[in-house]
Parts: sequence; C-alpha cells; structure tokens
Amino acid sequence: MARYVDSHVHLSDAEYAGELDYTVSYMERLGIAACAVSMDYTDSARTLEISGMGACILPFVGIHPERVSGPGVEDALHDTVALAEQNADRIAGIGEIGLDPTYAGDDVIPPDQVRVFEHMLELASRLGKPVSIHSRRSLDRVFDVMTSFDAGRASLHWFDGSKRQLARARDMGFYVSFGPVATYANDKQRLIELSDMDRILVETDGPVRFSRCFGLRAGHPCFVASVLHAISEVRRMPFDSVADAVARNSADYLGMS
Repeated sequence: MARYVDSHVHLSDAEYAGELDYTVSYMERLGIAACAVSMDYTDSARTLEISGMGACILPFVGIHPERVSGPGVEDALHDTVALAEQNADRIAGIGEIGLDPTYAGDDVIPPDQVRVFEHMLELASRLGKPVSIHSRRSLDRVFDVMTSFDAGRASLHWFDGSKRQLARARDMGFYVSFGPVATYANDKQRLIELSDMDRILVETDGPVRFSRCFGLRAGHPCFVASVLHAISEVRRMPFDSVADAVARNSADYLGMS
C-alpha cells in the first residue's frame, strides 16, 4: 500500500486533462495513491480509462447526487451498475454517491436520490467494495439509510457534521475524511481532535480550490501531506506516526491490508 492515500479526488475532471502524466509521475515518486471518484456513467468510464496510467490511481465508479435528475436516471443507473459489474476486478470502490438536498429545488432530498444511493450501496455490498459518501446537509438521512448496509468500509467524504453526528458515525463504524480546510479551520480541527484515530482518512477533493491555502490551486493528491501535518499538530503526534496510522486506515478501508 502507498505511504499516502488521497481518499477522494476527481482525477477524471477536465481540470487535470493536460497534466495527468505529470500527476501520475509525481504520485509514483512520492508514494501517493488516489481514490479517483466519479460523478456519473460517462465520468466513471473515464475514471476507469485513466486508471490504466498507473497503479497509483484507484478507480471508484458511481453517480453523484448532483447528477440524479431528469428522465435519463434509470438508464444511467443501469449503465453504471453494468460498468461496475463488468469491471469488478479493476474498480477499487463505489463513489461518489450519497444525498444532498442542495440540488433539489424545494430543498428536500428527492426520492430518486435515495433510490440511486441505495442501489449504489447494494452494488458495493454485492461486489465487496468500499464506498465514498457525499453527505452535505444530509448526514442524518445518510445514517438512516446506512442502518441497512455495512458502514465499516464507508467513508463520509469531507466530513462536516456536528459532535453528535461524529459520535453517531463512530458508533456505526464509518471512516471520516478530512481535507485541506483542516489546515486552518478551527471547527474541523476540533472534529479531528474528537475523532478516533483509527477511523480518520485524508483527501483533497480536487479539483476544488482553497481560498486560504495552496494559493487557490486546484487540489492535487500531494496536498494530503499538509492535511496529515495538520492532524499531527491537532493530535500532538509525530508526523510519521499520523502518516502510518492513516495509511493503515486507508488500507483497511480499501480492503488492501
């Protein structure tokens, strides 16, 4: 397993199109692996394609809640499930999947989002794959859905819940993932302080840009070292101890221990 793992990054995004060779090269030199998540069927196919560039790219396929709308949902779901099943030996996980009322006009989680989320979870369970979950403004509903599924290999990407929700995530066995905002945001640092060390993952969510770090550059997998440093500061642990712990967590999450 790689020394560092970016547990959530969109390497199939057009932002990286002209520099993937360079990105894969530095990831291999620095011992970084990346869970390359997808947004929809087309994006999932692209993620599988670019995963052929190097073993450091761990492809996740799935349907993001933003893409769950319109009459084409059923076809997209069918095609994405078929793609995952046909490439079960190649994919590392299922994601980005989840719930988000932001994308619904009435600010309520639509039934189609829940249905697609449940189908993606069933797919992950059937294939024995981990999941990367989008839970913006929907954590409690995600918890409710996940009572019927194994949360032990599920990551709450970009965890942004309350202390109560963190406790529930811990009780259910979720991994919680933190990104570059942890380098400066007091609320995220407090959540890191309260999290069980053996359930923490790190991510960049690239190509997201950060206004208070990295000079507004699109997020790159190498940024996870800074997130690990922030965790070491918050937990008052040596950097190497934190990096080793998160590497073990990543391997367990991915089933690569």
